[in-house]
Amino acid sequence: MLRNLYITAIEPGSGKSLVLLGIMELLSKRVEKLGFFRPVIHDGDRMDNDIALIRSRYQLDCHYEWQYALTRQEAQQFLANGQFNELLKRVVETYKTLERECDFVVCEGVDPTNIDPAYVDNFDTQIANHLSAPLLIVVNGFGKSIDEIVGTVRSERETFSGEGCAIVATVVNRVAPDDVEDVSNTLKDLWVYSDPVFVLPEEESLSKPTIAEVAEHLKAEIVYGEESQFSREVLSIKAVSMQIPNFLDHLQEGGLVIAGGDRADVVLGCFASTFSENYPTIAGMILTGGLELAPQIRKLINGVNRWTFPLFTVETDTYETATKVYALRGEITPDNDRKIASALGIFESYVDLGKLQERIAVSRSNRITPIMFEYELIERARSHKQHIVLPEGEEERILRASEILLRRNVVELTLLGNEQIIREKIASLGLNLDGATIIDPMQSAWHEDYAATYFALRKHKGITEDFAHDVMQDVSYFGTMMVHKDLADGMVSGSVHTTAHTIRPAFEFIRTLSGVSIVSSVFLMCLADRVLVYGDCAVNPNPNPQELADIAISSAATAETFGIEPLIAMLSYSTGESGKGADVDKVKEATRLVQELRPDLQIEGPIQYDAAIDESVAKTKLPDSKVAGRATVFIFPDLNTGNNTYKAVQRSANAVAIGPVLQGLKKPVNDLSRGCTVTDIVNTVAITAIQAQAIRQNHEASH
Repeated sequence: MLRNLYITAIEPGSGKSLVLLGIMELLSKRVEKLGFFRPVIHDGDRMDNDIALIRSRYQLDCHYEWQYALTRQEAQQFLANGQFNELLKRVVETYKTLERECDFVVCEGVDPTNIDPAYVDNFDTQIANHLSAPLLIVVNGFGKSIDEIVGTVRSERETFSGEGCAIVATVVNRVAPDDVEDVSNTLKDLWVYSDPVFVLPEEESLSKPTIAEVAEHLKAEIVYGEESQFSREVLSIKAVSMQIPNFLDHLQEGGLVIAGGDRADVVLGCFASTFSENYPTIAGMILTGGLELAPQIRKLINGVNRWTFPLFTVETDTYETATKVYALRGEITPDNDRKIASALGIFESYVDLGKLQERIAVSRSNRITPIMFEYELIERARSHKQHIVLPEGEEERILRASEILLRRNVVELTLLGNEQIIREKIASLGLNLDGATIIDPMQSAWHEDYAATYFALRKHKGITEDFAHDVMQDVSYFGTMMVHKDLADGMVSGSVHTTAHTIRPAFEFIRTLSGVSIVSSVFLMCLADRVLVYGDCAVNPNPNPQELADIAISSAATAETFGIEPLIAMLSYSTGESGKGADVDKVKEATRLVQELRPDLQIEGPIQYDAAIDESVAKTKLPDSKVAGRATVFIFPDLNTGNNTYKAVQRSANAVAIGPVLQGLKKPVNDLSRGCTVTDIVNTVAITAIQAQAIRQNHEASH
């Protein structure tokens, strides 16, 4: 079984960070203690970008000093003094310190510009051999013909094999999108080795720097702009020398405009263009020469409610500034969720993950960490894409989450709301949501049909046709009707609406599954080493025994949907026969009903929480129980107990609480907290998609 993997790039600009992310994503779901190591990093006090990226995304808590052996200056000093063996000893010693703390270590080779080839050839090859690490080779296909790419792959592979390296796979990155298939087929016809080759297309946005990177590179001073705008990619650069009428014809989407600090006309022209549908939205603007804006212009700008792009100043002139920006290549930084999502989306779409996993030969850990579980959600959701409708399409968090979901190919999305407002917000946030459908319920051609359907379903409740038309202008009702009519597979809402507003339409006309008396909810509680299911912590205040039994059965089904073996604990303040009273009797009766309705389920109740989760307590209180001490599904007797317990565990145990996940409906509708984060939204959409997959599979199996 392998304990490590070494990723090496043939030449600069290969996009090695994309491959690194893809490998870490794959391994993070299968390795409990995953490490990351670089032999040589850049000079200076700033943390190495790739180490920072991996530490942040995968929450690695080892010492930073264990994750690299030398800085570039230190390595060059060893080499200049002819002390290559001493350099190797330093690398191996530092690596072994990290390896002792990890089950598997991913090593990223040096950047080709960090080691002078005059001092040592094949630096990565020698390091990898001393670490007994097999290689994953990254080849740069940018700007190369098919023949050039094939020649490079063959020659480099032969070189590494000749040095005695074991090769896991080769990734050819940054190939022209139109050439990907031809390159893949050509290599497949020529390939005679067991190790596979994967071909990835060039993604222009990954090599483009963000506004924040440009500002840092130039040491620019911010004049106007919001932090959320700094993650925009610079897709083009325009240095202004002409007058406004001619300059406007050269504006491009995502462009960075560079102009002298005395060009107030350019500033105002760019600002006006962001409000015009006839011109593209720029990424930002830099004023050169150390010249300040005129007081009148500042006064004008200060009176604007929302400045639409970042504006910076630099001391250098326009030519020097533009030259510096042209030379800057963007990185995948820890805070850029958009680039991370794009990189992972490309890797997961073009690499056979199953084949790569077999080559790496990593066994899957039995423990499930929160990170592993969240990534598993994404992987399962995208395995069979579902269509999810998001009624709160005008909300910024929804839009940011939508971009991540689309970039990672997790689901198909429909956003509801005023189309003009949504598109303006997308533009002002610098997002790309071209893959999403936008529908305004007020203008939709479906409105009449939806109103008629709602009237037919609810007229027995005394509603009028006019009322039905009014209701269908509400985004929650419209979105739920899309799900009801199979135009969407599920709905997620609640970031700005109440729980009642979100789920009431589902209660009215989606309704419950056959044999289920009540809609309930669970939280997926991700602890340090496992995932538990808590129900019901959000919907039903005081369920009776039959309802409590239904909640238990539904929660067991939800657990199975997400790969958790359901071992059900019916919680009470007493264990076994130790307690008396109406509350205990309710739990006893609910347990009996579950055993009667679903004898296949493993269930114990009444049982106290400590006996359900702690094996040492279980041996004392219920030594013969198959559930006690091992429970995975915890059913609380009432909402007061459940809601307080999940929040106590979330805060005191630093658990990740995903939910509430609604269960019992014929089709999935899920509610968000109004304090939800972008990550919460992404997870909830993925959960909804997985629920939709399960419902579809059950329906197909029954027919």
